[in-house]
Amino acid sequence: MLKEIRSPGELMEMVSAFRISRIILSAFELGIFSILSDKSLTSSVIAESLKINARSADRFLNALVSIGLLNKAEGQFSNTGFSSIYLVKGEPAYMAGLSHQVHLWKSWSSLTDAVRAGTSVAVENSIGERGDEWLTAFIAAMHARAVPQSKEVADVMDFSRSTSILDIGGGSGAFTFEFIKRCKDARAVIFDLPAVVPITEKYILQADLTSSVKTLAGDYITDDLGSGYDLIFVSAVIHINSPDENAMLIHKCFRAMKPGGQLVILDHIMNEDRTKPFVGAIFALNMLVGTKHGDTYTENEVRYWMLDAGFKNISRKETVQGTSLMFGIR
Repeated sequence: MLKEIRSPGELMEMVSAFRISRIILSAFELGIFSILSDKSLTSSVIAESLKINARSADRFLNALVSIGLLNKAEGQFSNTGFSSIYLVKGEPAYMAGLSHQVHLWKSWSSLTDAVRAGTSVAVENSIGERGDEWLTAFIAAMHARAVPQSKEVADVMDFSRSTSILDIGGGSGAFTFEFIKRCKDARAVIFDLPAVVPITEKYILQADLTSSVKTLAGDYITDDLGSGYDLIFVSAVIHINSPDENAMLIHKCFRAMKPGGQLVILDHIMNEDRTKPFVGAIFALNMLVGTKHGDTYTENEVRYWMLDAGFKNISRKETVQGTSLMFGIR
């Protein structure tokens, strides 16, 4: 998106965009779309069902009509076709990951103080200590993003020697599931925090991959990763860590891998002045408000950690989402 703002009106349009976002997230939190599943209701009936103020409910629902997420006819509100598919809880395409956006709203509201402090002031607990509701929403959001991306990533990876796969911080297992489809004789381990692993196991069961995908609970900074892997995949992990933690993690990956094995890192990889890609520059601030030490890192930084650990033949490939893949061979 990197561009020059050219007018006060253009700036105000960007500044005011938060209002639409907040309306949508509040509607999601209140369960507006789910209560309207397959029915039309007046604002007063909706207000009574949700135990919210009748006048504010009416104005709120009218705003959702203006945005294009509800229809209104003869004083009754109903879902649009889009809302029926994506915003009704229980539907196959339900965007459950929006719950995570609600949580991000709260942490991003502390950005000014985080910039002053140089670290998050809104988040006191680590990811594994934020409770089942937060974790479930977070994993659902990551899963929704990873499912389509996993196919693109798998298309550019070499699975010719992949029989034992380790997915560090694998969450729902979306990438691992796609990798297993590409190398059916392989076995995989998804390594994640003890609080995350029970959620991971539900996704494994849904994917019918319990015979080929297992879990390992632990902290990748302090715990052993195992050994004998010929592919280690590290997706959306290094941006959570400090530089020293990333160096330590990549050394551990080297030790856990067979000779000739492949390390693949998927993340936001920045240019050297850290202004591109746009999504990575913005995401660096997401890490500022949401973590104690996280950041986005440059190619040279990641390359240095890999070389220092002993990896060779290091290369990089871009993805259409604005992230990058970094490859290294043990």
